[in-house]
Amino acid sequence: MPQPTGYAQRHIWEPYLNNYDEGLGLVYERFILNDFLLDLKQQADLRTVLEAPIYGMAGVTGINSIPLARAGCRVILVDDMAERAEAVRRIWNELQAHPDILTIDPDQWGALPLPDNSVDLAWNWAALWYLPDAAALLRELARVSRHLVFVAMPNNLQVGYWLRKLILDREFFPTVDERWVNLGRIRRTLEGAGVRILTTGVLDVPPWPDTVMPAGEVLKRLGIRSKRLERQFTGENWSWSTMAYYTGRQPDLRDRVMRYAWLDRARLPWQLKAIWAHHRWLLGEVQR
Repeated sequence: MPQPTGYAQRHIWEPYLNNYDEGLGLVYERFILNDFLLDLKQQADLRTVLEAPIYGMAGVTGINSIPLARAGCRVILVDDMAERAEAVRRIWNELQAHPDILTIDPDQWGALPLPDNSVDLAWNWAALWYLPDAAALLRELARVSRHLVFVAMPNNLQVGYWLRKLILDREFFPTVDERWVNLGRIRRTLEGAGVRILTTGVLDVPPWPDTVMPAGEVLKRLGIRSKRLERQFTGENWSWSTMAYYTGRQPDLRDRVMRYAWLDRARLPWQLKAIWAHHRWLLGEVQR
């Protein structure tokens, strides 16, 4: 089994700590996730939230829980790299928001520095396959939560996953533990830790494949040379930044991006959406 090391490679995360241009796909993913988390907060009356690890989604690290903080939740973030954690603190400070950020050693995901039953929601978005022992982290999420556990991973049923694995980004997959895209494995681990699975589904179903890279880079790796297409997906007019929306510099960004959300919003069984959805998830309740 390969050792999950992909996210430890500095070039993956470092550029976005100062350059907030993430691309349309990532901004769309964040807005869809924001809506899900805010709905969950309202339904479950969440007051305290733990996100661990804070990486998983590409782009700007550590900003997934900002909508929950703005909705009044106390947010706790856990990272395993002090330099990155400090950068995340700075990013939150730009929004006048101040989460509790805890830094641990990379081998301590099975021993989070939090008491039992100390948060309402413990969650993670797409980071399990980067960890040396994802099962240990899942058991910790169950231990520290007094109510809910939410976990999502990339959907290996959809076209973009295989396009990326077989053609676009073959060097990435040997650096992660692909066993953790199996939701059945995640379910069994959580159930073994005393979590009753409430529901499961899909999120992030835009009308484009999940390639986890800018459209211009996709064209390049596919060997497509077209100045017209390159102009369409590059330049000043092709800049997408969730932080620009959060800071108020682009207040219309959400409306421009969410016009692509017709598949996410469609009243279809999630099993049908799974053919194209970028992520699958499950939500569980801790049994005490």
